[in-house]
Amino acid sequence: MVSKSVTILNQVGLHAKAATLFIQKANEFKASIWVEKDARRVNAKSLLGILSLGITRGTEIVLSAEGTDEAEAVSALCMLISDGVCE
Repeated sequence: MVSKSVTILNQVGLHAKAATLFIQKANEFKASIWVEKDARRVNAKSLLGILSLGITRGTEIVLSAEGTDEAEAVSALCMLISDGVCE
C-alpha cells in the first residue's frame, strides 16, 4: 500500500466539477484507491464519496492505493491536485 498527504490549494476545493476530473483520473488505474479526511475514508472512484467529505481549500487529505499500479495512481492523483487541474 502506498499513501501520501496532499493539501488542496485551489479556490473551491473538490467541488462537483473538480471531483469528476479527480474520479476520472482515479478510474484510469486498476488499484483500489481511497481518500481520507479526518477520520473518514472513501473510495476515490466514487463521486458521492468524494463530495461527502466536503473537501475545501486548505484541507489536507491522504491518498492511499493498493494494487498493481498503486504508486502510479497516488503519484498521478497528487500531481493532478498540485497542478491545479482540479479547479
